Amino acid sequence: MNKRFFGRKLVFTFALSWILFIGCSSLVAQTGASSSISSDKIAQLEQQVKAAQSSADNAWMLVSSALVLMMTGPGLALFYGGLVRKKNVLATMLQSFAMMALVTVLWAIIGYSLSFSSGISFVGGLHNVFLHGVGVQPDTDYSPTIPAQTFMVYQLMFAIITPALITGAFAERMKFSAMLLFMTLWSLVVYAPMAHMVWGKGGWLNASLGGRFPSLDFAGGTVVHVTSGVSALVCATYLGRRLGYPKEPMPPHSVVLSFVGACLLWVGWFGFNAGSALAASGLATSAFVNTHFAAATAALGWAGAEWIRNGKASALGAVSGSVAGLVAITPAAGFVTPMSALIIGAMAGVFCYFMVVKVKSWFGYDDSLDAFGVHGAGGTIGALLTGVFATSSINPIYHDASGNVLGSGVVDGHWGQLGNQFVAVAIAWLIAGVGTFIILKIVDAIIGVRVSADHEVQGLDLSQHGEEGYYWELSAL
Repeated sequence: MNKRFFGRKLVFTFALSWILFIGCSSLVAQTGASSSISSDKIAQLEQQVKAAQSSADNAWMLVSSALVLMMTGPGLALFYGGLVRKKNVLATMLQSFAMMALVTVLWAIIGYSLSFSSGISFVGGLHNVFLHGVGVQPDTDYSPTIPAQTFMVYQLMFAIITPALITGAFAERMKFSAMLLFMTLWSLVVYAPMAHMVWGKGGWLNASLGGRFPSLDFAGGTVVHVTSGVSALVCATYLGRRLGYPKEPMPPHSVVLSFVGACLLWVGWFGFNAGSALAASGLATSAFVNTHFAAATAALGWAGAEWIRNGKASALGAVSGSVAGLVAITPAAGFVTPMSALIIGAMAGVFCYFMVVKVKSWFGYDDSLDAFGVHGAGGTIGALLTGVFATSSINPIYHDASGNVLGSGVVDGHWGQLGNQFVAVAIAWLIAGVGTFIILKIVDAIIGVRVSADHEVQGLDLSQHGEEGYYWELSAL
């Protein structure tokens, strides 16, 4: 009886153990399969998140590209067009529009390669000539999330507006043919090397890619505004004054056009500065806010200085001040706090007003539309103030060998940055000044740079293009 009971118990125990073994094995298998499925889902989710980030960044950069192009046409075209006499309005506007076409072709053929492909410290190589290798995959040296072609076309918009800014200095007196040849050479000899040094791979002044003198230029204080402003001064001096200047009054023919153009510049500048974050990120937000704040205080600063001097503030003065603030905050937009942006804007508004009203009259040069007084002076003071107010709390661009964040500017205790900014400004002044003078001499020797006296009196609309900006029809009496 005991043996029979023991046998039954043994059989029962064995069966139960077998059932438990089979159940546990099944559970382990299911757990393993579930773990595998979870890992696949996590990897798939990460891939979707990266794709979504790339799409968002790309969308923002394409919008920013359109905003920067809007700064040239219609923004700058209207702003400059309204400031000249009516007999030169179309010629002046066409100069900005011509840059949209001319520089685009140059950029596609060789300009982008000279600016952003690997080369030497001072200029890029020929790896991307005819946009070879510039496709829809990111160039991770510049941005890990947007296509290289998006980066290329965004930078193209900077290359377009920079020479267009120079046209304000020689408005109403340069041949259209001379302007085209001058801008072709200038884009390749002045702009491309400066863009490479500050932003390109291996550039001498590049702060994010290990340059010898790392300068902070978030969106083009030296590359765009100092180079164009200094070149404008050289052009104005080389061509000489307009006939009758300064004895004859030469007021703007339409402040309304200039007002609208300046407002378009203000809006487009958000793409110019916030877009330079190269992502739809918090840094883009910071640059956006700083851009707006600086423009506002600069408008008040210029208008206030004008009010004190003349007893009234003018509409043209207010909008000119806003542009000066936008210029000055450009290099600092992604490095400073909003309160620092307010200070930079206010200082730029007053300083640029002083340059336009006092310094210009002291030296007697005819910078027709104050390209140097606003862009050259504003870009210079903005680049230097960037070295003062840049802080790692906004953009931790510098790190030590261990990866620890280092200070960015004087407010962080990094006084050496101010020295780097001086070096960058000095190089921009040197390249722009010397390069522009040499190019002008070459163009002048080939086709001449200035229109004849008769053509200048007639106006460039008719003498250069055979058309008029305004046709006034007299009704029959």
